[in-house]
Amino acid sequence: MTQVQVEIAAATTLRISRRFAAPRDRVFWAWTEPGALAVWWWPWSPTVAIDLRPGGTYRYTADHPQGGTIAISGEFLVVEPPARLVYTWIWDGEVRGTRVTVEVHERGEETELVLEHAGFDTPEARDSHGIGWNDCMDRLTLIVAAQS
Repeated sequence: MTQVQVEIAAATTLRISRRFAAPRDRVFWAWTEPGALAVWWWPWSPTVAIDLRPGGTYRYTADHPQGGTIAISGEFLVVEPPARLVYTWIWDGEVRGTRVTVEVHERGEETELVLEHAGFDTPEARDSHGIGWNDCMDRLTLIVAAQS
């Protein structure tokens, strides 16, 4: 029974690792500072509000060209600058959320960011978010490189 539960969890968990040519503090800053997030998060002029502390909340909104206004919000569960964030993730209009863990590691001259987004209902939802996260991280690469 335990093996089945592990397989189900793995099938609904996304894990992405990216390396950035930037200091760890810069990568963490870009992930948590509202002005920086507004540059790389979504390409549709997002608005960002963050209360960066355990129990604090966040909300990101944008006007998607095909989908109208989209928004996510959640609560920070763990805030350990510049190493780790854990927060909930809920799309507007949905009742059930997921959980995001971000770890930021020094790797010599580079910084490795490891993202785990867990709790998807289906592997298809996981894969769809993987496309979105990779798109976001492509833009994150540009902002942390420009600021290094």
